[in-house]
Order: sequence, then structure tokens, then C-alpha cells
Amino acid sequence: MTPFSACLRIVVLVAAAAANGGCYYLQAAGGQLEVLSKRTSIDRLLDDPDTPDELARRLELVKAARAFSIEELGLPDNDSYTSFSDLDRDYVVWNVVAAGELSVNPKTWCFPVAGCVAYRGYFSEQRARRKAGQLEKQGYDTFVGGATAYSTLGMFSDPVLSTMLKRDDTRLVALLFHELAHQVLYVKGDTSFNESFATAVEELGIERWLARQGRPDDFRRWRDYRDWADDLTGLALAAREDLAVLYASELTAEEKRVGKAERFESLTEAMDARAREAGIDPTAWWQEQPLNNARLASWSAYDGRVPAFRRLFRNCREDFECFYAAAAAIGELPAAEREARLDELTGTG
Repeated sequence: MTPFSACLRIVVLVAAAAANGGCYYLQAAGGQLEVLSKRTSIDRLLDDPDTPDELARRLELVKAARAFSIEELGLPDNDSYTSFSDLDRDYVVWNVVAAGELSVNPKTWCFPVAGCVAYRGYFSEQRARRKAGQLEKQGYDTFVGGATAYSTLGMFSDPVLSTMLKRDDTRLVALLFHELAHQVLYVKGDTSFNESFATAVEELGIERWLARQGRPDDFRRWRDYRDWADDLTGLALAAREDLAVLYASELTAEEKRVGKAERFESLTEAMDARAREAGIDPTAWWQEQPLNNARLASWSAYDGRVPAFRRLFRNCREDFECFYAAAAAIGELPAAEREARLDELTGTG
């Protein structure tokens, strides 16, 4: 995409936001414009002798991973991740997730391109936390999570962001696969489907990448990390199911609040124990913010359907073209049928 066409799309977004009186859309358009305006060609940076050695090494890694994603994983061959944007912050956006005090279902917001999603993204942490505070005053549980990358679903040529480079090499490559997967398949209004599909592509892709790189030690470390993450996801989803039953019961609101507090206390203890077993400091991750309904909703969105997509990949004899086609076919089903099919693949249907 040329700089002119990219700017034209931003202008259209700003005009639409102004027409609708949408301050939220204006900040989103302004944030996207900042990201695009700071783009520099990766090839140009690699040819520049003043580019720091470590940055050059990471960008070479991105180039190799992008080529691999096209040739081996069937991910899109376009201008995404051929440029670099240096942002002066830890995260590119902060996502706000909300769920009712006695509900496991996330609040959704609907947008012109993305459809209805279970989060609201801000290019300013202050704005995100202000929105979370407003929702809390309305009685919602909230969670604010910083994101190092996001996908524009092919609307723009997404750059590699400096925020992405805060990850180690393996997780950087995995993130690249995840974001490109969103350009392969995106179902409007189904955050769980979209994020779980992209997470599955991320996992399957990084396993193949490390195997082809002949790095068995890195593969074992990645597998250990995924096993640990799967354990935490299992604990979180089990708690979410228990809470759904509790919230739907005929107990009084106060009794439900007591049960909620007890269930989150037991979940925190279980996660702390699993972290200690893995030699991980729990305060560095989930205890930055308390566990609540919104945090569980966010967890479910990213990992809840990954087992179904793993099974679908195996059913396709680990062929990515078949896998993408099969996932797209499920994505075209009406919502209830889509959920039933994913349950069937998981073995819970």
C-alpha cells in the first residue's frame, strides 16, 4: 500500500469519526496514523551502517520468519512486516475488557471493520484506565491489558513495532505468525474464534519453525512454556465454568458474591502453586491486576478454543492449506452451529 493510500484511509476514518461525533474513533485513527507515519523500510535499516547491531539482528530474524511464514505456513505474502516503527512506549495499545459483576460473559463493542469484539482498544494507557474506571462505576469487573501488537486485518501494511521487540526471539516469531493469521481468517463478532485460531496458528507455526531451525533446546523450552500456559488456561476455564453455574443459580446476590470471592481465592492459590512449580514469579504476570470475571473472559478469548483448532489441524494431516479451508468453513456457520462444531472437535459436544 502506498503512503498516499494509507493516509487516505486514515482521512476517511477521521471523517467518519467526526461525522459520528466519536472521540473514541478519533483517538484510534490518530494512533494508527502515528504508527504508520513512523514506518521505515526494514531493508533500508539493514543497509544503514548506523542501525544498532542488535536491532539489525532482530530485523533479520523477522525477515527470515516472514519468509518462512509464506513458504511453509501459507500465511499472506504482502507488505505487512516489511517496515519498522519505533514507538516510545511499552505497548502499542491497551485493551479494556469488562464483564458484569455476576457474569462470565464479556461486554462487547461493535465497530465498522472489526464487527463486535469483547474489548475496546486505546493508544493511551491513561485513556484506557479512565474507561475502565467508568465501567467499574457502572458495576463491571474490568481488566486492562497492554498489547505489543495488533492486526489491521490487511487494511494497512502493518509494521514491526518496537514494542514487539521486547519479546525474546521465539516469542517474537510466534507473535508475527499470530498477527498474520488474522489476515487469513477473521469472523466478525466472534473474538474467541478469531483469537483462538490465531493462537493455534502461532503455536503450530513456532513448533515447525523451531524444528526446521534444528533448535531442540529452544523447542523444549517453548513446549514447557506452552504446557505451563495450558495448565493455567485449564484452571481459568474451570473456574469460569464454576462461576457460570454459580451466577445462574437461585442464590441471593450477596451469596453469589461470597461464592465468587471464594472461587477466585482458590484459583489464585492454584495458579500461584503452578507458578512456583515452574519457577515463575506470579506477581510478574496475573497478580499485576486481580483475577475477576473480565480477566477470565479475556483468557477464554485467547485460548479457550485452541484445542479445537489443534484437532482440526490433525484432522487435516497437518496441512496448513487444508486447515485454513476447514477453519474458514466453520467460521461461515451460524454462531450456534459454529460453537457446536468447535465443541465437537474439543470433545465436549
